Amino acid sequence: MYDLIILGGGPAGYLAAERAGHAKLSTCLFEMNALGGVCLNEGCIPSKALLYSAKVYDYALHGEKYGVKAENASLDHKAVVARRGKVVRTLVSGVGAKMKGAGVTVVKERASIVGRVEGGYEVEAAGQKYQAKRLLIATGSSPSLPPIPGLKEGIEAGYLLTNREVLTLDAVPERLAIIGGGVIGLEMAAYYATAGSKVTVIEMLDHIAGATDREISTMLQKEYEKKGVTFLLSTKVVSIAEGKIACEAGGKPLEVPFDKALVSIGRRANIKGIGLENLGVVTDRAGIVTDNCMRTSVENVYATGDVTGRYMLAHTAYRESEVAINTILGKADRMRYNANPSVIYTQPEVASVGLSEEAAKDAGIDYEVKKLSMRYAGRFVAENEGGDGICKILVDKKHRNILGVHMLGSYSSEIIWGAAEMIENELRVTDAREIIFPHPTVSEIIRETLWEFDDK
Repeated sequence: MYDLIILGGGPAGYLAAERAGHAKLSTCLFEMNALGGVCLNEGCIPSKALLYSAKVYDYALHGEKYGVKAENASLDHKAVVARRGKVVRTLVSGVGAKMKGAGVTVVKERASIVGRVEGGYEVEAAGQKYQAKRLLIATGSSPSLPPIPGLKEGIEAGYLLTNREVLTLDAVPERLAIIGGGVIGLEMAAYYATAGSKVTVIEMLDHIAGATDREISTMLQKEYEKKGVTFLLSTKVVSIAEGKIACEAGGKPLEVPFDKALVSIGRRANIKGIGLENLGVVTDRAGIVTDNCMRTSVENVYATGDVTGRYMLAHTAYRESEVAINTILGKADRMRYNANPSVIYTQPEVASVGLSEEAAKDAGIDYEVKKLSMRYAGRFVAENEGGDGICKILVDKKHRNILGVHMLGSYSSEIIWGAAEMIENELRVTDAREIIFPHPTVSEIIRETLWEFDDK
């Protein structure tokens, strides 16, 4: 009998397995596909490989702004996709090496929960039974596919794509429609627009980028539109047929032609077909219900990552798994989501942590906001000819602690962790001002924005 069985080898699962293995817990990890899950194989990493190629190509096209001329620059999409595959294989191999180094048993099969046994639980995979004192469920999520007429048929025929297929297209489509203006849709819009597609984004809401601060998302949309991307907001998809998407906006019908279309309406937790009913694990509409120690309703059964339906982000899954393993080991720890950063890896990048203005208003918080152009940071000006961005900070009016930081501009993804630490540690404006920022860096924009607040 193992100390721990883990269902799912994505970020939540493999991180938990590594931590448990190094803590001398005998651990068995089940993953029916490649280690790394959706994030490493079909999401976070391969999309960043594509986006970086687009960034390099964009630099080549506009290098004259920096005194560098490149003639006949072109983007070889097949080479870009081939490099994506190489990056993924390298990292998947690395995860495998980590499992081996931590002494984790990896079973490359789909596992389902059979039920309770004396002293623990039993799962089954490929006709074989395995037992453990504890279970950790990290089965991830899958694309949400609403019952739109023609959607299922389009995916089967290959002209409709999910996040998996859009990363492996062998050619750049002349016309790419994207259903859903969230992170996945926007990142793929960024790559394919740069690669030469005529991109149209169809979004049911009146704004893009989901819960992103509205001012930031509006600015990002304008940047996309400069690159030729068309946005159809407050627009509902009614039906899909090969080559055309029937929509409705303001009560009026409209049609969007396409050669390929990406369906990126969101994701749903993978809670079906894994035997949760055999234990009576409580779920809700989002996924498996857990407490702040990642414990489910069943003793010694934990859940982390996308399957909980809270924040479907790899870095959140990492932290949730650390909390779960620490709880198993008897170490005091709990999950906190108030300083959970999010990033859209477009050009320019968007990075946010903490409360947006909309969220602060909804919560009835009396806040103050200050913002500065990224051009107040010397390095940004040196590296972004003619470009601009913004840093926006929300502060509690009474207590003066930092509530939220939102950024649009280069390096935002690499800077936002510092803002997360400020929020996590409930730093006041005066506390954060005492931090020494390296110069010249784009990160200094946070310090400059903090000095916009009055001393109180």
